[in-house]
Amino acid sequence: MKIIIDTKENCAKLAAQEYKKLLNEKPDCILGLATGSTPEDLYKELIAMNNAGEISFKQVKSYNLDEYVGLTGEHPQSYRFFMDDKLFNHVDIDKNNTHVPNGIDIDDEKAAQYDKEIEAAGGIDLQLLGVGNNGHIAFNEPGTALDSVTHVVKLTQSTLEANKRFFDSIDDVPTHAVCMGIKTIMNARKIILMAYGKNKAAAMAKAINGKIDLNVPASILQLHPDCTIYMDQDAASEL
Repeated sequence: MKIIIDTKENCAKLAAQEYKKLLNEKPDCILGLATGSTPEDLYKELIAMNNAGEISFKQVKSYNLDEYVGLTGEHPQSYRFFMDDKLFNHVDIDKNNTHVPNGIDIDDEKAAQYDKEIEAAGGIDLQLLGVGNNGHIAFNEPGTALDSVTHVVKLTQSTLEANKRFFDSIDDVPTHAVCMGIKTIMNARKIILMAYGKNKAAAMAKAINGKIDLNVPASILQLHPDCTIYMDQDAASEL
């Protein structure tokens, strides 16, 4: 596990260089992408690189971590809408090669097909992650099995509280999501996790320095052979 502590802006620039290296070495790479406020600066850097001709997404395939159950891709708070708005609409990627879990008419059996699609595509080369205040990665809440594949999960109250800022009220926040499992994430050849802010400090301290614990899903990353963690000083303040 490699740990880089810098400003939020510099973390985005440094992580973008890793994407540049991969995209230039393997133009048809498979990217695992994430949503939320954490990766937005990184996506801005990738858009700028693409516009400058430094990188191209023309041959790239992408698979997102998760999606709310019950929201269509047209819903402004869906993760498909987020990805289109924050990245896909601004780079030269073929939208047909972008994949976000289907949150409509979904169950665990249908969700698990997502893993088979990823495997058939060749597996994820670089998986991007954020982390929740409780140590969750994607929507894999504390207690999620380490061998879990893409599945439907009931969101915890703390996750609902954290996400209510994106909705008119907490009552509008979907109570379930479909997300890649921990095993799915760990199968990626390389992982980048980004964490910013004091509210992530306790979770990051447990994830990095604590024992591997089902109650801190991010702690499993200690076992990954190629994982880089980017943090600002606030997120690293309890290390």
